[in-house]
Amino acid sequence: MALSVKSKELLGSASTATIQTQLFIRGFRNQFLNGVILRTPSHKNFVGEAFTLRYIPAREDLDKVEAFKDPKHPQRFAVESIGPGQVMVVDSRGDGRAASAGEILMTRIAKRGGVGFITDGSVRDSFEMDSIGIPVYTAGVSANTNLIHHHAVDFQVPIGCAGVAVFPGDVLVGDQEGVLVIPHEIADEVAVAAAEQHLIEDFILMKVRQGAKLPGTYPPSPELIEEFKKTTRESGR
Repeated sequence: MALSVKSKELLGSASTATIQTQLFIRGFRNQFLNGVILRTPSHKNFVGEAFTLRYIPAREDLDKVEAFKDPKHPQRFAVESIGPGQVMVVDSRGDGRAASAGEILMTRIAKRGGVGFITDGSVRDSFEMDSIGIPVYTAGVSANTNLIHHHAVDFQVPIGCAGVAVFPGDVLVGDQEGVLVIPHEIADEVAVAAAEQHLIEDFILMKVRQGAKLPGTYPPSPELIEEFKKTTRESGR
């Protein structure tokens, strides 16, 4: 079942830090893609569902330029299969010595309605990524074609990316800090809880700016929570 429009809006308005706290409350400790950095400063936020691609190490007898002539080549077939609202997440085994994709493939992903691209490896044509129209997160950059070090074997299967398990359909949220993976089954409840946390933390921040001490403010005491609720009711939020 697709993520609701309301949940997308709520997740898109919350920071990855706030969402991570809600995941931690629910027992999830390893959902942030450490070391994967935003490469497109004009496109800072996204919410989408995971479309996965898996690489294994390249092998010289298979990974030649001619391999791309096959329309069923897993990398090219994956790009032609991604749908609107999906994010391509690539398991490059943390190996950035060759690119996982480049400008042409990224442009095709955007044209098909994809809303982001993530790899724990590298991309090439990195200086062109910001003009394509979707956020791109990578661990590195490399001019090398993927065939030098990567062999695409499958897509829409469970993968690991930056040490995090990613299943097809998982909800990914990205901002300037990085990318979080939310199991699809809890995405709606996390969206609501993150939105509520965002509001109360804005209230707490206001108090701290006014000189409030941390004890009783952060985390908030029952009295502060009641004051927050009263202020919220009065403002009609």
